[in-house]
Amino acid sequence: MSPPGNARRAVEWFRRVRRAEGYERHLVLLVVKSAFAATLAWGVAHELMAAQAPAFAPFSAVLMMQVTVYQSVVQSLRYVVAVAAGVVLQGLLAFALGPNLLAFAVMALVALTLSRWPKLGAQGTQVSTAAFFAFSLYVMATQTVARFEQLGQILLLVLIGCGLGIAVNMLVFPPMRYRSAERGIQIVCRSMTDLFRDVVSGVREGDLEAERTSNWRHRAGELEKTVAQARTHVATAWESIHYNPRRSARHHRHTGFSTYGPLVEALDRITRQLVSMTRSLDLWYEETWTSPYADFLREYADFLGAVSDVTDALCDLGSAPRTEQLKELQDLVRRADERRVRLADGADERGLPSGDHSRPYGVLLVEATRLTEEFRYVCEILGKGDDGNRPD
Repeated sequence: MSPPGNARRAVEWFRRVRRAEGYERHLVLLVVKSAFAATLAWGVAHELMAAQAPAFAPFSAVLMMQVTVYQSVVQSLRYVVAVAAGVVLQGLLAFALGPNLLAFAVMALVALTLSRWPKLGAQGTQVSTAAFFAFSLYVMATQTVARFEQLGQILLLVLIGCGLGIAVNMLVFPPMRYRSAERGIQIVCRSMTDLFRDVVSGVREGDLEAERTSNWRHRAGELEKTVAQARTHVATAWESIHYNPRRSARHHRHTGFSTYGPLVEALDRITRQLVSMTRSLDLWYEETWTSPYADFLREYADFLGAVSDVTDALCDLGSAPRTEQLKELQDLVRRADERRVRLADGADERGLPSGDHSRPYGVLLVEATRLTEEFRYVCEILGKGDDGNRPD
């Protein structure tokens, strides 16, 4: 790669940091906040306390700079318990057996066993880490009183580091992940729109070749993973509210997130219906472009085209859309339902064999009904907005 290309990418990266609240900006904030918390912790541990092992404080502070304030609090509690277990374990065994190789071997065995305790989660490894560092300090001290002072100082440094880490994460640009939640939902809706429109194009053109329909089926399956990612983003958004000072700021209209969870679950059900629909089209292997089959498929394409307009509109809506946006969405859903009714009536008039699995009209009609029902439910969700549904 040429240097100009690298320089151009670097400039674009910094532009994204400046103009959008996305991954790049979150990364920069995390680095700056971590450095600030580590500096504060080092200053307290080294400059004020003159600790023998001051690195425990900044290490603990940086470790607490989690994605959300809530996680900072939860992980700090687990971390303190893990470190305390390691330090107390080391103190008891070294005092009983002496600071020798046997004591270290027994301590390592017990500490590594405790580190597997599920309650400690990702902080379990800190049991053995703390025990090893504590043992090294214990060995270097020459007097028993000094040794136990060192162990107590480790716990104090860890508490100071955790406290400073939580304080910095809570008070300096505390993370609110509503944009990540919105972006995850928008990605799902955009992917749905693209797939619906591709299916519409193929059905209208009469292109139901196995290669193309198999691609639709595969994309519908991949969409399930995209929905799962959106669900994770929404969960993180909810989590970011807890213990966050910004949740009470009036200008953050997204702090309720009351619509995000139900909306993602509705999109998940729509995705499953899309999977069923594309599977049915993939099974449509016989020549169908003679009446009445061609008429049914053309009308089904019209219905899916109206559905794609609904998902396209959803891409631009937040958790609490404006009245005119919601009305437009409701109109689009009504239009899609009208297409569905016309489709069902046409199938009845032509006497299409809904039980014929080589031409699964019945499945497609059922999924059309389910799709419109889900979109009506989405309108109800968005109509409720966030008012009166804020978490405690």
